[in-house]
Amino acid sequence: MNHSLELSAALIAALALAAGAAQAQGTERGPKKEKCYGVAKAGQNDCSNISGTHTCAGQAKVAFDPGEWRFVPAGTCKQLKGMTEEEAKAKLTQSS
Repeated sequence: MNHSLELSAALIAALALAAGAAQAQGTERGPKKEKCYGVAKAGQNDCSNISGTHTCAGQAKVAFDPGEWRFVPAGTCKQLKGMTEEEAKAKLTQSS
């Protein structure tokens, strides 16, 4: 391996490590979030629902469905009249 190739490999490795560290620090510094069920408008859910009828964001068919969720800043779910996952499951069980 010649000297310039070694130098290039070392530089790439250093950049990769720096990018990984910056990404890890970014997630630690960001605001804490929590799943809040029953607050998503139609088409604005963040991921799969409790019943498993879909697995992607943006697929909620009904607004404020207790099985759909959104990430909200930690501590704000109750202010939005949302539910924890356990509360949402209990509500869905009652509805069945």
